[in-house]
Amino acid sequence: MSKPLDRLTLLETFTRIAERGSLSGAARDLGLSQPSVSRQLAELEDRLKTQLIRRTTHSLALTQAGETLLRDSKTLIDGWRALEDNFLKAESEVSGPLKVVAPVALGQSHLAEIAVRFQRAYPKVTLNWILDDSDIRFAELGCDCWIKVGPVPDDTLIVRAIGNAERLVTCSPKLTKDKAPPASPKDLDGLPFVGLTPFEGGRIPLQRKGSRAIALEPALRLQTNNIFALKQAALAGLGACVLPRWFIDSELKKGRLIDPLPQWRAPTLPIHMAYLPSRHQPKRLRAFLDMIAADVSKIAGIADSLP
Repeated sequence: MSKPLDRLTLLETFTRIAERGSLSGAARDLGLSQPSVSRQLAELEDRLKTQLIRRTTHSLALTQAGETLLRDSKTLIDGWRALEDNFLKAESEVSGPLKVVAPVALGQSHLAEIAVRFQRAYPKVTLNWILDDSDIRFAELGCDCWIKVGPVPDDTLIVRAIGNAERLVTCSPKLTKDKAPPASPKDLDGLPFVGLTPFEGGRIPLQRKGSRAIALEPALRLQTNNIFALKQAALAGLGACVLPRWFIDSELKKGRLIDPLPQWRAPTLPIHMAYLPSRHQPKRLRAFLDMIAADVSKIAGIADSLP
């Protein structure tokens, strides 16, 4: 009779195949060969006397039995990990692999600094830091945490708001040097603008505390989906634009960019972290989530999110 650990290994392999949607993807994640993963799946199906996955030339699909087993497998795996945390001395240390997806700009600057501090605090954690602004498929990517600016379009995940990014109209001082200081957004009529998609189109709502929002609808000289390109366009004097304060705090302090409407702000953008629901989380993930939640609001231009 096989040891319980052998059975658990088969269930972990099956779960990873189901999450990745491919044998090759599961093999890469587990550090195994594809034939080895295929043999483990065949052994599990043989033990349970049922087909768990339908295989075609191009895809895999769970059978009804496979869908039932996937739910039960996650419960069993979570239970085993909880036992490890409670009873194994080795698990008193924060260790193991951790895969995190973060937004490109924030993830290669301020969040990267937090990630470095985390890895130094927990050197036995192997951190895989992936930068991606697109809407990922969490399970297929096999990640542990997704940090996202804006909404998280996945209702299978636990989503926690960890901050709100302040956004303001900004431009090069040479763009307004011959103009009177603006008192309201309407005073910016005629000023050239550049815009970030998808957050800005041709309409930019601005609001002052205690007043109604006023929407600017300038003709955009340039549109881009890259925040770095937008900042370069603003620095070059191509046009005014809306940018998050955390991204331009240094340029504002040095006077390379200005805040022509200091009382008016664009809507804030929420920052979320998302992860799989589970009654047990590895210590490394809990430690990472705690550090991110504590440190994000310390970044200039990012305020605490509402609880």
